[in-house]
Amino acid sequence: MASSAFNGANRRKKALIFLVSCVVVALIPYCLDPKYRVLISLILSVFLGSYALIIILRYKDTKINEFNINKISPEDFLSYPSVDVVVSARDEENVIGQLVEKLQTIEYPKDKLKTVIVDDGSKDKTPILLKDLAEQYPDLIVINRSRNSGGGKSGALNHALKFLNSEWIFILDADAKFEASILLEVLPVVLNKGWLAVQLRKAVINSKKNLLTRCQGMEMAMDAVIQEGRLISGGVVELRGNGQLLKRSALDECGGFNEETVTDDLDLSFRFLLSNTPVGILWNPPIQEEAVESFNALWNQRKRWTEGGLQRFFDYWQHLISNKLTLTKRLDLGTFFLLQYALPIISLLDLILSILFRAQPNFWPLSLTAFSISGLAIFRGCNTRSQGPDIPRPRLFSLIISTVYLAHWFVVIPWITFRMSFFPKNLVWLKTSHSGN
Repeated sequence: MASSAFNGANRRKKALIFLVSCVVVALIPYCLDPKYRVLISLILSVFLGSYALIIILRYKDTKINEFNINKISPEDFLSYPSVDVVVSARDEENVIGQLVEKLQTIEYPKDKLKTVIVDDGSKDKTPILLKDLAEQYPDLIVINRSRNSGGGKSGALNHALKFLNSEWIFILDADAKFEASILLEVLPVVLNKGWLAVQLRKAVINSKKNLLTRCQGMEMAMDAVIQEGRLISGGVVELRGNGQLLKRSALDECGGFNEETVTDDLDLSFRFLLSNTPVGILWNPPIQEEAVESFNALWNQRKRWTEGGLQRFFDYWQHLISNKLTLTKRLDLGTFFLLQYALPIISLLDLILSILFRAQPNFWPLSLTAFSISGLAIFRGCNTRSQGPDIPRPRLFSLIISTVYLAHWFVVIPWITFRMSFFPKNLVWLKTSHSGN
């Protein structure tokens, strides 16, 4: 069920064109009179920064959902749609038991709920644990897939879809944690708003582990603020994998999950966008997950996120600039593509050129604008009243550190773009390891 219409052809060529374009932009100021060199950066700062600032300011602090399951009548249960809760698990022996026990607590009409775990060729104790858990919980459906089946997480999810037929699909990662009432809280909102897909805010459960996990907790709050601001402004909302609720018919119309990408969620976001499928985001209730606890794990995770993020732009760019999208959505995509992917490359090149030419960097106003807006989004997100784990407080030191922490993207994105431009790609989906602590 991979999307055959967008097969990711010529990604290497497109990556090279993008990289060369960034090199040209970084070089242009050095061809100008010194007093005009910062002008390009100032102009971009005004236009891109103004739009991003509007997004952050339009975000609204949401109240904690006062949901009460006792208020639901038997008649209400009859109107609820059927839901398949689906998890793709590979080598998840540390967390699979906790997850299955959590799945059993979901408060939802039992005749309308299926819980499904795809064992995607695990080599650790995951298959043994799942076998024992399936005997313990007869309602648990375990689907086995060989490790060399291909397609990564997308392939595993597509395989599961062959056995399922519910109206909605709730996709979780193996380390997911959530409140038992999560579906009863989310579905009424989704149905009322007419969304066919929704992403729940991702909340970090181990933010107190160390400074790195603390920064990730604040980063996830920032991301949710930006996402909600983009939604309110008529922009684009992106799925984040863990904690995404999808209407099955909308997913089928898009061809299922794309097995030619390393980030199924980001790719599906664009295919939903191009098919005019309404996608929303909810701050409460959140989906809880682990942050990676080491720099090596962070590096590997962010490499995959960057590659998948660029792949979708390279695959769908012709459709993204066409009249299929509104002007507002094209403006939104263009702004965040330049800030998220082009700016890190241009800034790094600008720094290198400034050293070579013994001159002052030219794009510092734009970089300063991007970090300032990110810091504002972190501050707003960390001050929002929230369900789930406590979000780290944005005290001055934490705010500065978490904003500086975002500079790792200015290394990851240039490196992955360079690698995609010059080295052949063997599509490999690298999972994030979960400790279960």
